[in-house]
Amino acid sequence: MADNDRVNDLALLLSPEGRALLDEVRDTDPARELAVATRLRREHPAELVSAALGQARLRQRAAVKFGAEDAGRMFFTPNGVEQSTRASVAAHRAGRMAEWGVTSVADLCCGIGGDAIALARAGIRVLAVDRDPLTAAAARANAEALGLADLIELREADVTEVDTGGFDAVFVDPARRGGRGRIFDPEAYSPPLSWAVSAALRAPRAALKIAPGIPHEAVPEQAEAEWISDGGDVKEAVLWFGTEPGAVRATLLPGPRTLLSRGLPDPGVRPPGRYLYEPDGAVIRAHLVAEVADQVGGGLLDATIAYVTADALRPTPYATAYEITDHLPFNVKKLKALLRERGVGTLTVKKRGSAVEPEELRRKVKPQGPHAATVFLTRVAGAPAMLIGHPA
Repeated sequence: MADNDRVNDLALLLSPEGRALLDEVRDTDPARELAVATRLRREHPAELVSAALGQARLRQRAAVKFGAEDAGRMFFTPNGVEQSTRASVAAHRAGRMAEWGVTSVADLCCGIGGDAIALARAGIRVLAVDRDPLTAAAARANAEALGLADLIELREADVTEVDTGGFDAVFVDPARRGGRGRIFDPEAYSPPLSWAVSAALRAPRAALKIAPGIPHEAVPEQAEAEWISDGGDVKEAVLWFGTEPGAVRATLLPGPRTLLSRGLPDPGVRPPGRYLYEPDGAVIRAHLVAEVADQVGGGLLDATIAYVTADALRPTPYATAYEITDHLPFNVKKLKALLRERGVGTLTVKKRGSAVEPEELRRKVKPQGPHAATVFLTRVAGAPAMLIGHPA
């Protein structure tokens, strides 16, 4: 579909007829979509009905990121739903900027406006820029739909040509997807990471949203690096400028709870203890497993695997603790016999450093019974092993 057609579809949805139709199809069951479309086309133009049903599907998908109330009023593109920041993460980032006294931000590559919305809700004036006509139009519609148009100025432009002078801070969210899916090379982002860094260094403060898999050696020395998880899922990394150069942190939402690097050495390998700690993904990405091991008085099961073992239970928000009842060399028959003996019918399989797939293991052991257990497929001092236990 041509860009003009896509923009026209959005314009149709913004009309009084379009808005009324969006309300009518809000909770349409996908299984009934064809019947609903057939009925509505008797009274409305076919292109408007198609656009409304497509937007309803996007709003249903977006509810996970934005909450049902906001998503039900906003306008989305397929890429916008996929690439936009989760509202809780955007709010955390906006909160940090507000704490520093930032009152104006140039939001470059704003997408459908998720970060601009969070910044505006933190009381910050935003210039939101995107070069894609449909994306910019959706962002403008979202600012209006959520009552934030007075704080968000939308501009359809190439971000590399925008003057950010006069703003307290710059936020850049480069596109990390192309025609073939995710882009892993930061210099293949659009715009490239090197350009984003140069834009950040020209501003008093800045934040760059990047993929959480970025190598630590690619982090500029002038930046603070923060890895963020929400509900246990790693969502993104942020490079902060104008804060604490060289600092590394893992932030867990909700909370926030933040673990700062203290530059601790690797904790070393030790025999399995009574407890196993599974660090949060943001902690692992930030290379802060040593900080967790120090908190719980533990060591690693294996030098290359981020499982911490300890003899005592010391609760920490940065890792989930399990009490281990059995430690065995990897052997499916022995595991099956042990689970049958204990009547385990609900089996959670976790793996790190093992090629065995959880579903494959479940099929082989055929758990049956009233009890539950967790099995960790991993390595202990280099040898394939199974650790059986339950959440502490």
